[in-house]
Amino acid sequence: MSFPQDLKYSSEHEWLRIEEDDVAVLGITDFAQGELGEIVYVEVESVGDEVAKDEIFGTVEAVKTTSDLFMPVNGTVIEFNDQLNENAGDNPALVNEDPYGNGWIVKIKLNDPAELEELMDAATYEELVG
Repeated sequence: MSFPQDLKYSSEHEWLRIEEDDVAVLGITDFAQGELGEIVYVEVESVGDEVAKDEIFGTVEAVKTTSDLFMPVNGTVIEFNDQLNENAGDNPALVNEDPYGNGWIVKIKLNDPAELEELMDAATYEELVG
């Protein structure tokens, strides 16, 4: 299991990587995808919506279960990964194969970048899932 040092982590097992202009890439952690098992579908219908911290912005469906995706900070969903979208690339297995790379789920525009300080660093998240 990997814990990239350049990411921020939530207790709901989402990760954030900060890009330019207060945009963040968001996905689920290696731990989360391992717990879920084979992912067969990712649904995000919140593109264009402002989503409050801790609100559901989508779902991940695995062979065994369906899990909600929770927004770790306040922000607007600006993009859904087309490679996961059933209407485009339709390869949800990327979340299992490359959770911190091509398996990202959405891009968000942060409302308040200071909220990132409330998230965990890699060492703290590793302790959580230890």
